[in-house]
Amino acid sequence: MVLSKTIRINEIFLSIQGESSRTGLPTSFIRTTGCPLRCHYCDTAYAFHQGRNMTIKEIGDKISTNKTPFVTVTGGEPLAQKSCLSLLEFLCNQKYKVSLETSGAIDLSQVDRRVMKVMDLKTPGSGEVDRNLYENLNFIHEHDEIKFVICDREDYEWSKNIIEKKGLINRSHILFSPEHESLEAHQLAKWILDDKINVKLQIQLHKYLWGNVPGK
Repeated sequence: MVLSKTIRINEIFLSIQGESSRTGLPTSFIRTTGCPLRCHYCDTAYAFHQGRNMTIKEIGDKISTNKTPFVTVTGGEPLAQKSCLSLLEFLCNQKYKVSLETSGAIDLSQVDRRVMKVMDLKTPGSGEVDRNLYENLNFIHEHDEIKFVICDREDYEWSKNIIEKKGLINRSHILFSPEHESLEAHQLAKWILDDKINVKLQIQLHKYLWGNVPGK
């Protein structure tokens, strides 16, 4: 049965959503354990190995106490565990408004269509640009979002080129997020305005609220 399936979970917590179009909303976060990527700027390396197995029922019981309809499944890389697909379907069936934060390096074709996918296309500054699975763009829909974490001007120009080459504008929401430690948000904002490109500047609100505190 679906409820008895297990997934390795690093942490479950209630916080303010710091990213995506749902920024500012109280959200239940389910952080899974494990990730096949090693981005230079990763701020959740503690989730690579730490965690414990939980059934889908246990996860559902845990988040039900948070009294919010918004749930984000994040990592690590959630799709590195096959049972994540069952978890996402369960959460949607429970009428939660579910978002998935994924690197896009793993096949998205089986993700429940009701889930809002926030796919991170890796820029050169991440050190993992070669892991982008561009076939996943076929499974990005109007309610999904594509995120670029920008470390420097090279990343910015690369991202603009990918957007044009892949025809991403007006296909889904495009997020440009300055890497917190290496690029000032105002500088990225200036580049966006100078070039008049139709993307959304995204800062990581949670880091301005609490810094790099796990479980916030």
